[in-house]
Amino acid sequence: MDASSDHALNDELLSDIQRLSFDYFLKEANPVNGLVADRNTAASPASIAAVGLALSSYPVGVERGFMTRSAAVERTLATLRFFWNAPHGPEPDVTGYKGFYYHFLDMRTGRRVWNCELSTIDTALLLAGVLAAGAYFDADDAPELEIRRVADALYRRADWRWALNGGATVTHGWRPEKGFLRYRWEGYDEALILYMLGLGSPTFPLPPESYAAWLSSYKWKKIYGRDLAYAGPLFIHQFSHIWIDFRGIRDAFMRNVGSDYFENSRQATFLQRDYAIRNPKGFVGYGENCWGITASDGPGPQQSRAGGRRFFTYLARGAPFGPDDGTLSPWAAIASLPFAPEIVLPTLRYFHEIDLHDGNPYGFTASFNPTIADAGGRPCGWVSPDHVGINQGPIALMIENYRSDFLWRLMRGVPAIATGLRRAGFSGGWL
Repeated sequence: MDASSDHALNDELLSDIQRLSFDYFLKEANPVNGLVADRNTAASPASIAAVGLALSSYPVGVERGFMTRSAAVERTLATLRFFWNAPHGPEPDVTGYKGFYYHFLDMRTGRRVWNCELSTIDTALLLAGVLAAGAYFDADDAPELEIRRVADALYRRADWRWALNGGATVTHGWRPEKGFLRYRWEGYDEALILYMLGLGSPTFPLPPESYAAWLSSYKWKKIYGRDLAYAGPLFIHQFSHIWIDFRGIRDAFMRNVGSDYFENSRQATFLQRDYAIRNPKGFVGYGENCWGITASDGPGPQQSRAGGRRFFTYLARGAPFGPDDGTLSPWAAIASLPFAPEIVLPTLRYFHEIDLHDGNPYGFTASFNPTIADAGGRPCGWVSPDHVGINQGPIALMIENYRSDFLWRLMRGVPAIATGLRRAGFSGGWL
């Protein structure tokens, strides 16, 4: 295949995957309140993180012609109005408290379900989408003026200092029944976006000391000859990068090690492929074009224990230190596209060749496990029956960042992002 036809195939495949992934937010949502289902199953509650990804995706949909601007305005306004007006307080059956929101909400009523936690990270992902909406809808008509006004009000309502609970780092969350969760955002993880939004707040900002405390908890490792701030699941290296362009900007930690977070995620992506090529546990299918280990559904213990192996259901899988049961996630590879297109694009084509999109309404399957043989003989083996909202968003958005830098450019102009980065000690590059 010559270079031009190779490029055309890549572009066609990316366009197709992006459109199908975006469709999740159009179809698995309640248009009355803008809530987006955690999964494409009948009884699924809404995930507030999926809502944040949806709000970030609507501008991409407008730019790509997937939806009209008026439809995007209508859906965005319904979402923002819902979160601003929904029951808010310390009671156990509301939508949020102190400007934070419960992880899972009833799709119809928008109230807390499953006695879940008031989640700081999921609220951060929601608010990142809220700010993206406020940045994109810049017309002077009444609906878009309202989008900007309510987006700003929602961001200002979050009390980040409360979320510290008297400690140096931010807690994972809170429950009305028992108070704050015992865990905090420490160690290199997906909380980079959380700290930026918390530091950038004009009302209840985190102190810079909280970010310094987080940096002090990183683990810097050399694995397979690659140096990086380590985290096993690939999503940790991707989520904050959906909204923030970390190319060439550095905080104190990255200045000290001579890297930046974009390069760190590039190394993490290559590390995943290194692990798949080595395949130390001998799983079926792993190789240079078949990798991607992250938080995902899995086949679960009901599957036969092939070769004495254990299989898990939903789990934050990681490489190279595990846990790993042979389950791979196409979205994990795709969301690394901006970091390492030279290894992600061949992997995408391979996923296409083994029919991971067969029968899936929103693109590739969420996860698969070739070690568990498929009754029909498909080389992908076991395939997840569900699609998940927080998988679909990174696909559509990171494909767009790779193709056009669209969301990165949009978010550079958001005062909260620039302020948060500067308060965290970032400098250089576009900042």
